[in-house]
Amino acid sequence: MQQLKVSAGSTGTSRNKWAGLGVLAAGLSMIVIDGTIVGVSLPTIIADLHLDLNEAQWVNSLYSVVLAALLLSSGRLGDRIGRRKLFMAGVVLFMAGSIFAALSHDAGGLILSRVLQGVGGAAVLPATLSSVNSTFFGKDRTTAFAIWGAVISGMAAIGPLLGGWLTSSFAWQWIFIVNIPLGLAVLVGAVLFVPETRSPNDAAGFDILGLLLSAAGFGLFVFALIEGPTLGWWSAKSALKLGLISWPADATISAVPLTLAAGIVLLISFVLWEKHRATVGRSAILDLTLFRVRTFSWGNAVAAMVAIGEFGLLLILPLYLINILGLGTLDAGFVLAAMALGAFFSGASARHLASRLGPPTVVIIGLALETAGLLVLALVITSTTSIWLIAALLVVYGLGLGLASAQLTGTVLADIPTTVSGQGSATQSTVRQLGAALGSAIMGTVLAHFAVSAGTKALEAVQGLPASQVGTLAGQLRDSAGGVVPQLAQLGTHGPLGAAGPAAVEAMSSGFAQAASAAVLAAAMFLFIGLVGSFFVAAASRRTAREGGS
Repeated sequence: MQQLKVSAGSTGTSRNKWAGLGVLAAGLSMIVIDGTIVGVSLPTIIADLHLDLNEAQWVNSLYSVVLAALLLSSGRLGDRIGRRKLFMAGVVLFMAGSIFAALSHDAGGLILSRVLQGVGGAAVLPATLSSVNSTFFGKDRTTAFAIWGAVISGMAAIGPLLGGWLTSSFAWQWIFIVNIPLGLAVLVGAVLFVPETRSPNDAAGFDILGLLLSAAGFGLFVFALIEGPTLGWWSAKSALKLGLISWPADATISAVPLTLAAGIVLLISFVLWEKHRATVGRSAILDLTLFRVRTFSWGNAVAAMVAIGEFGLLLILPLYLINILGLGTLDAGFVLAAMALGAFFSGASARHLASRLGPPTVVIIGLALETAGLLVLALVITSTTSIWLIAALLVVYGLGLGLASAQLTGTVLADIPTTVSGQGSATQSTVRQLGAALGSAIMGTVLAHFAVSAGTKALEAVQGLPASQVGTLAGQLRDSAGGVVPQLAQLGTHGPLGAAGPAAVEAMSSGFAQAASAAVLAAAMFLFIGLVGSFFVAAASRRTAREGGS
């Protein structure tokens, strides 16, 4: 068994250990908030930089795609070179990406900045969790995991409020500028309080091919999901122009199915390659033997489903609240902060509840609350729904979010040896981030489909609206992510639709609300799948406990 190494210069006192946890939590907060702070600011960014829905989805989800692609490699790298070194390097890269994002003047610049932020985040995220796993033991580890999970859920929920306040009080660029002072404080704290830990792997080499296969596979897979509604799922609907790559609109088949198939083939090749590396005794990015641990395998499956539902919701709700209900970014942030209210309250009490019922049971209760909250929310969403009702349901959802997130992390990693904590935590973080990217892609696809279908049906019933305008308006409703609604509403009867303008706006509002309802329902379905899976996690945990006691 490899021995965990802690640098001699690192702090050994209990007080400094908990101060180090605070620094790691601050770095984690910066990464998590950036995954959700953008959503509420998207309508403003769309208008300012003239983005379409596809570009907006990339701004929202590319960060998670890059995280998912690189987390496994960075987790292994942290085990080798030192987790504090990787943590600090990641913070520096993340700050650089934030600066470039704030200075962006077009979609391309902002998207590339999100890539750089994703690279930095991929270094920070597994380093925080593996440092916790290798620094804390016994009851302290349970407490530390609970704090880590509470930060994940709480900061993810508070991101929209912070984004709304910064965008409305200053400008959308401040959602990125705020990372600079926080990042500097985290770097100082890391030097003072975070111990250097590593767990070198005796296997030779570094898995470059595995890195390339996983990054390309994840990237192509999510690309296909995001671009499907625009490029066409089978038949080509529009042209693709991406750097030196171009795909004509009159092609026999769309680029999407080919891209999706290529992504799947690459991911399968990645798994087979990792198995081969392990067989010949070479260093591998993904340790497939970790999935022999039942709590780890089932827990990751649950984490993926939950992340798809949770992060998909954070794409849909801001667009609905701002473009259809007419809220400002700050007001929308306050409504979404209802999630944080519930998450912080339940996250703080999750540890005590877990000591009585067991962490897996707390995860089940949390996912049941999340699923119930979203199911009811999907049923009540209309173009005139009370924001107080939405906020109340988000509190219920947030209560479940805090319970589930705070305990799921510890449950997944409970039976993973500290010598491979970097890989274990990176694998779990990869699953979460891939789920986040897929959530944005899947819910964005659902939203786009129903925006056109429901919008078309509602517009066809508008008296005096030319039939030739119906398809155009439905397409604008989809491409603008609902942003065309407030624009036409301001024009009233003086816009291009004349006397039919107000009725068309009402129809489009209704159509987009139905699309948002369908997307929220889809998010609830993924959470329900996660809820079903959590029962298997609980069963695996009980079985492991029995085997350990025998």
